[in-house]
Amino acid sequence: MNHISLRLFVSFLLLASIGRAGAADSRAFVELKQIAEGFTSPLNLLDDGSGRLLIGDQIGVIRILNKDGTLAEKPFADLREKMVKLPQAFDERGLLGIALHPQFRQNKKLYIFYSAPLRASAPTNFNCTSHLSEFKMKGADEVDLASERILVEIDKPQFNHNGGRLAFGPDGFLYFSVGDGGGANDSDVGHSPQGNGQDTRKLLGKIVRIDLDHGSPYAIPSDNPFANAKDGRRPEIYAYGVRNSWGISFDRGGTHELFAADVGQNRFEEVNIIVKGGNYGWNAREGFACFDPKSPNNPTNGCPKLDAEGKPFIDPIIAYKNFTGFKKDPESLGISVTGGYVYRGKAIPELQGKYVFGDWSKNWALPMGTVFVATRPSSSAGPWKLERLNLANQPSGNLAQYIVAFGQDADGELYVLTSGRNALIGTTGKVFKLVPRTSS
Repeated sequence: MNHISLRLFVSFLLLASIGRAGAADSRAFVELKQIAEGFTSPLNLLDDGSGRLLIGDQIGVIRILNKDGTLAEKPFADLREKMVKLPQAFDERGLLGIALHPQFRQNKKLYIFYSAPLRASAPTNFNCTSHLSEFKMKGADEVDLASERILVEIDKPQFNHNGGRLAFGPDGFLYFSVGDGGGANDSDVGHSPQGNGQDTRKLLGKIVRIDLDHGSPYAIPSDNPFANAKDGRRPEIYAYGVRNSWGISFDRGGTHELFAADVGQNRFEEVNIIVKGGNYGWNAREGFACFDPKSPNNPTNGCPKLDAEGKPFIDPIIAYKNFTGFKKDPESLGISVTGGYVYRGKAIPELQGKYVFGDWSKNWALPMGTVFVATRPSSSAGPWKLERLNLANQPSGNLAQYIVAFGQDADGELYVLTSGRNALIGTTGKVFKLVPRTSS
Protein backbone atom coordinates (compact mmCIF):
# COMPACT_ATOMS: atom_id res chain seq x y z
CA MET A 1 0.00 0.00 0.00
CA ASN A 2 1.56 3.32 -1.02
CA HIS A 3 2.01 6.42 1.15
CA ILE A 4 -1.17 8.20 -0.02
CA SER A 5 -3.50 5.20 0.00
CA LEU A 6 -2.40 4.13 3.51
CA ARG A 7 -3.03 7.63 4.82
CA LEU A 8 -6.50 7.63 3.26
CA PHE A 9 -7.20 4.18 4.74
CA VAL A 10 -6.20 5.30 8.24
CA SER A 11 -8.32 8.45 7.86
CA PHE A 12 -11.30 6.31 6.86
CA LEU A 13 -10.91 4.11 9.93
CA LEU A 14 -10.67 7.13 12.20
CA LEU A 15 -13.75 8.72 10.69
CA ALA A 16 -15.65 5.48 11.14
CA SER A 17 -14.55 5.34 14.77
CA ILE A 18 -15.16 9.00 15.55
CA GLY A 19 -18.34 9.57 13.60
CA ARG A 20 -17.24 13.19 13.82
CA ALA A 21 -17.84 12.81 17.57
CA GLY A 22 -21.14 14.59 17.43
CA ALA A 23 -23.42 14.80 20.45
CA ALA A 24 -25.01 11.47 21.30
CA ASP A 25 -28.41 13.14 21.26
CA SER A 26 -29.50 16.65 20.30
CA ARG A 27 -31.32 16.82 23.62
CA ALA A 28 -29.42 15.83 26.73
CA PHE A 29 -31.05 12.90 28.49
CA VAL A 30 -28.44 12.58 31.24
CA GLU A 31 -26.73 14.86 33.69
CA LEU A 32 -24.02 14.70 36.30
CA LYS A 33 -25.04 14.80 39.94
CA GLN A 34 -22.25 15.64 42.38
CA ILE A 35 -22.16 13.15 45.26
CA ALA A 36 -18.80 13.85 46.92
CA GLU A 37 -15.98 16.37 46.95
CA GLY A 38 -12.82 17.31 48.83
CA PHE A 39 -10.41 14.91 47.10
CA THR A 40 -7.13 15.67 45.35
CA SER A 41 -7.35 13.19 42.47
CA PRO A 42 -9.92 10.41 43.02
CA LEU A 43 -8.86 7.47 40.80
CA ASN A 44 -11.00 4.63 42.13
CA LEU A 45 -14.64 4.15 43.05
CA LEU A 46 -16.12 0.76 43.90
CA ASP A 47 -19.01 -0.69 45.87
CA ASP A 48 -18.08 -2.70 48.98
CA GLY A 49 -21.22 -4.82 48.75
CA SER A 50 -23.05 -3.08 51.58
CA GLY A 51 -24.26 -0.09 49.59
CA ARG A 52 -21.29 2.04 50.59
CA LEU A 53 -18.79 3.35 48.05
CA LEU A 54 -15.02 3.26 48.50
CA ILE A 55 -13.23 6.20 46.89
CA GLY A 56 -9.47 5.98 46.46
CA ASP A 57 -7.49 9.20 46.17
CA GLN A 58 -4.22 9.11 44.22
CA ILE A 59 -2.39 10.73 47.14
CA GLY A 60 -2.84 7.47 49.09
CA VAL A 61 -6.07 7.74 51.06
CA ILE A 62 -9.23 5.63 50.62
CA ARG A 63 -12.47 7.11 52.00
CA ILE A 64 -15.90 5.61 52.68
CA LEU A 65 -18.95 7.30 51.18
CA ASN A 66 -21.84 6.18 53.35
CA LYS A 67 -25.31 5.33 52.05
CA ASP A 68 -26.60 8.68 53.33
CA GLY A 69 -24.08 10.53 51.14
CA THR A 70 -21.69 11.53 53.92
CA LEU A 71 -17.98 10.84 53.87
CA ALA A 72 -16.72 8.92 56.89
CA GLU A 73 -14.22 10.99 58.84
CA LYS A 74 -11.83 8.10 59.45
CA PRO A 75 -10.05 6.82 56.33
CA PHE A 76 -10.77 3.30 55.15
CA ALA A 77 -7.01 3.13 54.48
CA ASP A 78 -4.10 5.58 54.49
CA LEU A 79 -1.11 4.27 52.52
CA ARG A 80 0.91 7.47 52.38
CA GLU A 81 3.66 6.13 54.65
CA LYS A 82 4.11 3.13 52.32
CA MET A 83 4.19 5.13 49.10
CA VAL A 84 6.87 7.03 47.26
CA LYS A 85 6.81 10.68 48.29
CA LEU A 86 4.63 12.55 45.82
CA PRO A 87 5.32 16.18 44.86
CA GLN A 88 2.66 18.87 44.80
CA ALA A 89 2.88 18.87 41.03
CA PHE A 90 1.77 16.70 38.12
CA ASP A 91 2.56 13.05 38.82
CA GLU A 92 1.30 9.71 37.56
CA ARG A 93 2.42 7.69 40.61
CA GLY A 94 0.41 7.05 43.75
CA LEU A 95 -2.49 4.86 44.80
CA LEU A 96 -3.58 3.65 41.38
CA GLY A 97 -5.80 0.59 41.69
CA ILE A 98 -8.16 -1.09 44.19
CA ALA A 99 -10.07 -4.34 43.80
CA LEU A 100 -12.09 -6.32 46.32
CA HIS A 101 -11.81 -10.09 46.25
CA PRO A 102 -14.95 -11.68 44.70
CA GLN A 103 -15.62 -13.20 48.16
CA PHE A 104 -14.71 -10.00 49.99
CA ARG A 105 -17.76 -10.17 52.25
CA GLN A 106 -16.54 -13.54 53.53
CA ASN A 107 -12.72 -13.41 53.40
CA LYS A 108 -12.21 -9.63 53.88
CA LYS A 109 -9.38 -9.53 51.30
CA LEU A 110 -8.65 -6.61 48.99
CA TYR A 111 -5.88 -5.69 46.58
CA ILE A 112 -4.14 -2.38 46.04
CA PHE A 113 -1.67 -1.28 43.37
CA TYR A 114 0.52 1.61 44.46
CA SER A 115 3.89 3.29 43.84
CA ALA A 116 6.47 2.44 46.50
CA PRO A 117 10.04 3.71 46.91
CA LEU A 118 12.61 2.01 44.72
CA ARG A 119 13.60 -1.33 46.26
CA ALA A 120 17.25 -2.08 46.99
CA SER A 121 17.62 -4.70 44.24
CA ALA A 122 16.40 -2.37 41.47
CA PRO A 123 18.76 -0.53 39.12
CA THR A 124 19.92 2.61 40.90
CA ASN A 125 18.91 4.86 37.99
CA PHE A 126 15.28 3.68 38.12
CA ASN A 127 12.49 5.74 39.68
CA CYS A 128 10.21 3.61 41.88
CA THR A 129 8.82 0.12 42.44
CA SER A 130 5.15 -0.65 41.81
CA HIS A 131 3.53 -2.90 44.40
CA LEU A 132 0.50 -5.12 44.01
CA SER A 133 -0.40 -6.05 47.57
CA GLU A 134 -3.05 -8.02 49.39
CA PHE A 135 -4.56 -6.58 52.56
CA LYS A 136 -7.13 -7.79 55.05
CA MET A 137 -9.76 -5.87 56.93
CA LYS A 138 -9.60 -4.84 60.58
CA GLY A 139 -13.26 -4.57 61.43
CA ALA A 140 -15.83 -3.32 58.94
CA ASP A 141 -14.44 0.15 58.32
CA GLU A 142 -10.67 -0.09 58.28
CA VAL A 143 -7.94 -1.92 56.37
CA ASP A 144 -5.29 -3.63 58.47
CA LEU A 145 -2.16 -2.12 56.94
CA ALA A 146 0.03 -4.50 58.95
CA SER A 147 -1.56 -7.41 57.07
CA GLU A 148 0.07 -6.39 53.79
CA ARG A 149 1.36 -9.23 51.65
CA ILE A 150 3.29 -7.97 48.63
CA LEU A 151 2.40 -10.17 45.65
CA VAL A 152 4.13 -8.46 42.74
CA GLU A 153 6.94 -5.90 42.57
CA ILE A 154 7.72 -4.14 39.30
CA ASP A 155 10.70 -1.80 39.08
CA LYS A 156 9.95 1.27 36.98
CA PRO A 157 12.57 3.31 35.14
CA GLN A 158 10.53 6.54 34.96
CA PHE A 159 7.76 8.13 37.04
CA ASN A 160 5.05 7.92 34.38
CA HIS A 161 3.14 5.15 32.55
CA ASN A 162 2.42 3.09 35.65
CA GLY A 163 -0.90 1.51 34.69
CA GLY A 164 -2.06 -0.08 37.91
CA ARG A 165 -5.75 -0.49 37.11
CA LEU A 166 -7.27 -3.65 38.63
CA ALA A 167 -10.30 -5.80 37.79
CA PHE A 168 -11.43 -9.30 38.72
CA GLY A 169 -12.67 -11.22 35.70
CA PRO A 170 -15.68 -13.52 35.44
CA ASP A 171 -13.17 -16.37 35.74
CA GLY A 172 -12.25 -15.22 39.27
CA PHE A 173 -8.71 -14.23 38.25
CA LEU A 174 -7.21 -10.79 38.86
CA TYR A 175 -6.31 -8.74 35.79
CA PHE A 176 -4.20 -5.60 35.99
CA SER A 177 -2.55 -3.16 33.61
CA VAL A 178 1.13 -2.26 33.69
CA GLY A 179 2.48 0.73 31.78
CA ASP A 180 5.54 0.52 29.54
CA GLY A 181 7.80 2.04 32.19
CA GLY A 182 7.56 5.70 31.28
CA GLY A 183 9.53 8.26 29.35
CA ALA A 184 8.59 8.72 25.72
CA ASN A 185 8.30 6.37 22.76
CA ASP A 186 9.02 3.24 24.88
CA SER A 187 12.71 3.82 24.14
CA ASP A 188 14.18 5.54 27.20
CA VAL A 189 16.50 4.20 29.91
CA GLY A 190 15.23 0.82 31.12
CA HIS A 191 13.40 0.03 27.87
CA SER A 192 14.23 -2.95 25.68
CA PRO A 193 15.49 -2.37 22.10
CA GLN A 194 12.13 -3.53 20.72
CA GLY A 195 10.25 -1.56 23.39
CA ASN A 196 8.98 -2.92 26.70
CA GLY A 197 5.51 -3.34 25.25
CA GLN A 198 6.85 -5.95 22.82
CA ASP A 199 9.29 -7.61 25.23
CA THR A 200 7.47 -10.60 26.72
CA ARG A 201 10.29 -11.13 29.24
CA LYS A 202 8.98 -8.09 31.11
CA LEU A 203 5.65 -7.20 32.73
CA LEU A 204 5.98 -3.57 31.61
CA GLY A 205 3.55 -2.68 28.81
CA LYS A 206 1.22 -5.60 29.53
CA ILE A 207 -2.16 -6.77 30.75
CA VAL A 208 -1.45 -9.33 33.48
CA ARG A 209 -3.64 -12.18 34.79
CA ILE A 210 -2.96 -14.14 37.99
CA ASP A 211 -4.82 -16.61 40.24
CA LEU A 212 -4.93 -15.32 43.81
CA ASP A 213 -6.77 -18.30 45.28
CA HIS A 214 -3.94 -20.76 44.65
CA GLY A 215 -0.17 -20.82 44.78
CA SER A 216 2.24 -18.76 46.83
CA PRO A 217 1.98 -15.84 46.47
CA TYR A 218 -0.21 -16.63 43.42
CA ALA A 219 -0.68 -19.21 40.70
CA ILE A 220 -0.52 -18.88 36.92
CA PRO A 221 -3.76 -19.69 35.07
CA SER A 222 -2.96 -22.74 32.96
CA ASP A 223 -4.13 -21.11 29.72
CA ASN A 224 -2.11 -17.91 30.03
CA PRO A 225 -0.24 -17.46 26.72
CA PHE A 226 3.21 -18.12 28.21
CA ALA A 227 2.15 -20.28 31.15
CA ASN A 228 4.59 -23.04 30.17
CA ALA A 229 7.32 -20.94 28.56
CA LYS A 230 10.89 -21.97 29.42
CA ASP A 231 12.68 -19.11 27.67
CA GLY A 232 12.14 -16.26 30.11
CA ARG A 233 8.80 -15.08 28.78
CA ARG A 234 6.65 -14.06 31.74
CA PRO A 235 3.86 -16.53 32.49
CA GLU A 236 1.74 -13.81 34.13
CA ILE A 237 1.18 -12.03 30.80
CA TYR A 238 -2.34 -12.17 29.39
CA ALA A 239 -1.91 -9.61 26.56
CA TYR A 240 0.81 -7.19 25.50
CA GLY A 241 1.80 -4.29 23.29
CA VAL A 242 0.11 -1.59 25.40
CA ARG A 243 1.53 1.77 26.41
CA ASN A 244 -0.38 2.86 29.52
CA SER A 245 -3.82 1.31 29.87
CA TRP A 246 -5.57 3.87 32.06
CA GLY A 247 -8.83 2.19 32.92
CA ILE A 248 -9.67 -1.49 32.45
CA SER A 249 -13.12 -2.97 33.02
CA PHE A 250 -15.15 -6.06 32.28
CA ASP A 251 -18.55 -5.73 30.68
CA ARG A 252 -20.88 -7.20 33.30
CA GLY A 253 -23.28 -8.16 30.48
CA GLY A 254 -22.93 -9.59 26.99
CA THR A 255 -19.91 -11.87 26.69
CA HIS A 256 -18.05 -10.08 29.53
CA GLU A 257 -15.40 -8.53 27.30
CA LEU A 258 -12.39 -6.79 28.83
CA PHE A 259 -12.04 -3.13 27.79
CA ALA A 260 -8.79 -1.18 28.18
CA ALA A 261 -8.22 2.48 27.32
CA ASP A 262 -4.62 2.99 26.22
CA VAL A 263 -3.10 6.46 26.50
CA GLY A 264 -1.23 7.40 23.33
CA GLN A 265 1.99 9.29 22.70
CA ASN A 266 1.20 12.44 20.69
CA ARG A 267 -1.07 11.40 17.83
CA PHE A 268 -3.81 8.94 18.79
CA GLU A 269 -5.77 7.79 21.85
CA GLU A 270 -7.35 4.35 21.73
CA VAL A 271 -9.64 1.81 23.39
CA ASN A 272 -9.04 -1.91 22.99
CA ILE A 273 -11.01 -5.07 23.67
CA ILE A 274 -8.41 -7.29 25.28
CA VAL A 275 -8.21 -10.95 24.27
CA LYS A 276 -5.92 -13.67 25.56
CA GLY A 277 -2.56 -13.53 23.81
CA GLY A 278 -3.45 -10.36 21.94
CA ASN A 279 -0.70 -7.97 20.85
CA TYR A 280 -1.97 -4.40 20.53
CA GLY A 281 1.02 -3.05 18.66
CA TRP A 282 2.82 -0.56 20.92
CA ASN A 283 5.44 0.68 20.05
CA ALA A 284 5.16 -0.30 16.39
CA ARG A 285 1.63 1.07 16.12
CA GLU A 286 -0.47 3.82 17.70
CA GLY A 287 -4.21 3.73 17.09
CA PHE A 288 -4.78 2.44 13.56
CA ALA A 289 -1.54 4.04 12.37
CA CYS A 290 2.16 3.28 12.29
CA PHE A 291 4.47 4.51 15.03
CA ASP A 292 8.18 5.22 14.76
CA PRO A 293 10.07 5.82 18.05
CA LYS A 294 12.71 7.77 16.10
CA SER A 295 10.10 10.02 14.49
CA PRO A 296 7.00 9.86 16.73
CA ASN A 297 5.17 12.80 15.15
CA ASN A 298 5.93 11.83 11.55
CA PRO A 299 6.04 8.04 11.46
CA THR A 300 6.79 6.03 8.37
CA ASN A 301 3.96 4.26 6.59
CA GLY A 302 5.80 0.95 6.39
CA CYS A 303 5.25 -0.45 9.86
CA PRO A 304 4.92 -4.21 10.33
CA LYS A 305 1.51 -5.88 10.40
CA LEU A 306 2.84 -8.89 12.32
CA ASP A 307 4.66 -9.14 15.65
CA ALA A 308 7.92 -11.00 16.34
CA GLU A 309 6.01 -14.28 16.63
CA GLY A 310 4.24 -13.79 13.31
CA LYS A 311 0.85 -12.87 14.84
CA PRO A 312 -1.18 -9.93 13.48
CA PHE A 313 -1.37 -6.85 15.66
CA ILE A 314 -4.89 -6.22 16.95
CA ASP A 315 -6.53 -2.91 16.04
CA PRO A 316 -8.41 -0.84 18.62
CA ILE A 317 -12.19 -0.54 18.58
CA ILE A 318 -11.90 3.23 19.04
CA ALA A 319 -9.14 5.66 18.08
CA TYR A 320 -9.27 9.43 17.99
CA LYS A 321 -6.77 12.16 17.22
CA ASN A 322 -4.71 13.67 20.03
CA PHE A 323 -4.73 17.47 20.16
CA THR A 324 -0.95 17.49 20.76
CA GLY A 325 -0.26 16.03 17.34
CA PHE A 326 -3.23 17.55 15.47
CA LYS A 327 -3.72 21.01 16.96
CA LYS A 328 -5.55 22.45 13.93
CA ASP A 329 -7.71 19.41 13.27
CA PRO A 330 -11.34 19.70 14.47
CA GLU A 331 -11.36 15.92 14.98
CA SER A 332 -8.63 16.08 17.65
CA LEU A 333 -10.68 15.41 20.75
CA GLY A 334 -8.29 15.37 23.72
CA ILE A 335 -4.83 14.46 24.95
CA SER A 336 -5.25 11.48 27.30
CA VAL A 337 -7.98 8.83 27.20
CA THR A 338 -9.65 7.82 30.48
CA GLY A 339 -11.22 4.37 30.48
CA GLY A 340 -14.79 3.73 31.57
CA TYR A 341 -17.44 1.00 31.52
CA VAL A 342 -20.09 -0.58 29.36
CA TYR A 343 -23.32 0.71 30.84
CA ARG A 344 -25.48 -2.08 32.31
CA GLY A 345 -27.54 -0.09 34.80
CA LYS A 346 -31.29 0.48 34.71
CA ALA A 347 -31.61 4.22 35.27
CA ILE A 348 -30.54 5.30 31.76
CA PRO A 349 -31.86 2.82 29.18
CA GLU A 350 -30.58 4.97 26.29
CA LEU A 351 -27.02 4.00 27.28
CA GLN A 352 -27.63 0.27 27.64
CA GLY A 353 -24.75 -1.72 26.13
CA LYS A 354 -22.74 1.38 25.19
CA TYR A 355 -19.20 2.06 26.38
CA VAL A 356 -19.00 5.29 28.41
CA PHE A 357 -15.55 6.80 28.88
CA GLY A 358 -13.75 10.12 28.59
CA ASP A 359 -10.67 12.17 27.90
CA TRP A 360 -8.66 13.83 30.67
CA SER A 361 -8.63 17.24 28.95
CA LYS A 362 -8.13 18.87 25.59
CA ASN A 363 -5.74 21.36 27.14
CA TRP A 364 -2.86 20.55 29.49
CA ALA A 365 -3.11 23.84 31.37
CA LEU A 366 -6.92 24.09 31.55
CA PRO A 367 -9.50 21.56 32.82
CA MET A 368 -11.44 20.61 29.68
CA GLY A 369 -12.42 16.95 30.11
CA THR A 370 -14.94 15.32 27.77
CA VAL A 371 -17.33 12.41 28.30
CA PHE A 372 -17.81 10.07 25.33
CA VAL A 373 -20.16 7.23 24.48
CA ALA A 374 -19.27 4.52 21.97
CA THR A 375 -21.68 2.19 20.20
CA ARG A 376 -20.81 -1.24 18.87
CA PRO A 377 -21.19 -1.59 15.08
CA SER A 378 -24.02 -3.71 13.74
CA SER A 379 -21.47 -6.12 12.30
CA SER A 380 -19.26 -7.99 14.76
CA ALA A 381 -16.06 -6.32 13.55
CA GLY A 382 -14.87 -2.80 12.84
CA PRO A 383 -14.53 0.45 14.78
CA TRP A 384 -17.22 1.52 17.22
CA LYS A 385 -19.17 4.73 16.61
CA LEU A 386 -17.81 7.48 18.87
CA GLU A 387 -19.87 10.46 20.06
CA ARG A 388 -19.66 13.06 22.77
CA LEU A 389 -22.21 12.40 25.48
CA ASN A 390 -24.49 15.43 25.61
CA LEU A 391 -24.89 16.25 29.30
CA ALA A 392 -27.38 18.72 30.70
CA ASN A 393 -25.49 21.93 31.60
CA GLN A 394 -22.35 20.48 29.99
CA PRO A 395 -22.91 20.77 26.23
CA SER A 396 -21.30 18.05 24.13
CA GLY A 397 -19.93 16.31 27.19
CA ASN A 398 -17.45 19.05 28.05
CA LEU A 399 -16.60 19.57 31.72
CA ALA A 400 -14.57 22.31 33.36
CA GLN A 401 -12.71 19.51 35.13
CA TYR A 402 -9.94 17.04 34.37
CA ILE A 403 -11.55 13.59 34.05
CA VAL A 404 -9.24 11.23 35.95
CA ALA A 405 -11.37 8.06 36.24
CA PHE A 406 -14.77 6.40 36.04
CA GLY A 407 -16.47 4.16 38.58
CA GLN A 408 -19.30 1.65 38.75
CA ASP A 409 -21.55 0.59 41.62
CA ALA A 410 -23.29 -2.71 42.36
CA ASP A 411 -26.31 -1.69 40.28
CA GLY A 412 -24.20 -0.97 37.20
CA GLU A 413 -24.65 2.80 37.48
CA LEU A 414 -21.66 4.92 36.47
CA TYR A 415 -19.66 7.71 38.09
CA VAL A 416 -17.27 10.33 36.71
CA LEU A 417 -14.27 11.19 38.91
CA THR A 418 -12.58 14.53 38.33
CA SER A 419 -10.00 17.01 39.55
CA GLY A 420 -9.85 20.74 39.06
CA ARG A 421 -6.05 20.72 38.97
CA ASN A 422 -3.42 19.02 36.83
CA ALA A 423 -1.23 18.62 39.90
CA LEU A 424 -1.46 16.68 43.17
CA ILE A 425 -2.40 19.68 45.23
CA GLY A 426 -5.55 21.01 46.84
CA THR A 427 -8.96 19.42 47.30
CA THR A 428 -10.69 20.17 44.01
CA GLY A 429 -11.38 16.50 43.29
CA LYS A 430 -15.06 15.59 42.89
CA VAL A 431 -17.24 12.55 42.24
CA PHE A 432 -20.32 12.77 40.01
CA LYS A 433 -23.00 10.19 39.29
CA LEU A 434 -24.41 9.85 35.80
CA VAL A 435 -28.19 10.15 36.23
CA PRO A 436 -31.28 10.72 34.05
CA ARG A 437 -31.95 14.35 33.31
CA THR A 438 -34.41 15.75 35.85
CA SER A 439 -34.99 19.23 34.44
CA SER A 440 -36.49 20.24 31.11
